[in-house]
Amino acid sequence: MIKLVMAGAAGRMGKTVLQLASRDKAFKIVGGIEQRGHAALGQDLGPILGHDLMGVKVTQDATAALRGADVLIDFSHYSALPENLKAAVKNRTACVIGTTRIPAVMLHEIKNASRKIPIVQSPNMSVGVNLLFKLAALAGKTLDESYDLEITEVHHRMKKDAPSGTALKLLEILLEARGRDLKKDVIYGREGETGAREKGKIGVFALRGGDVVGDHTVSFLGDGEKIELVHKASSREAFARGALLAAKFLAKKKQGLYHMRDVLGMAYPQL
Repeated sequence: MIKLVMAGAAGRMGKTVLQLASRDKAFKIVGGIEQRGHAALGQDLGPILGHDLMGVKVTQDATAALRGADVLIDFSHYSALPENLKAAVKNRTACVIGTTRIPAVMLHEIKNASRKIPIVQSPNMSVGVNLLFKLAALAGKTLDESYDLEITEVHHRMKKDAPSGTALKLLEILLEARGRDLKKDVIYGREGETGAREKGKIGVFALRGGDVVGDHTVSFLGDGEKIELVHKASSREAFARGALLAAKFLAKKKQGLYHMRDVLGMAYPQL
């Protein structure tokens, strides 16, 4: 049985992950972490998840929460990641990191930590989105620059960052496929008299509203035809299932940095 601790336990993703884990016999929930000052601190996880008391309280002390744990799943804000990662290394706890918009210096720290503990880090853990990444790379290399390239994402009104981490990963993949430069060739929205569209530019647009879980579209617009790659998430469970799959993957590892393509390559070889 995998002893699981959730960082961001009272958030939307945290609760979804824990609710699925509570129904999976492979897991035992042993801890929940939240940021300082959070209303859930000191509360039992059970009522937070709509269950009876579980005897597991939400804490801000990552080191204490991870004592004896096998894996930490972290969907908290990236500002909490350094403390959580430090505690995971101290306790030799595997990490599944779904946090987005991680600064470059923090990515370096994750790489260093992976020399001591096993880590899966990805901006999106759903099977469908990881297939979208692969298809985007293929299309980006196959279709030349006579096809204009635009990335559009839509999320709920409460999402704090834009563009989404998934959109930024798509951008990274397509810049590499097209041999383009992040600073010179990306347009984040348009306004005013912009003139004709420049060849080779990649547009990235973020829409916010309602309760949209997450929609991502990559559009290749050519003369006489348009090709679109679309992923629409109707539930956070798609991401939560991927995170739990990653936790099971790490249970067999001692150290190393892995991505969802490694996890899904075992369950879905075609990815």
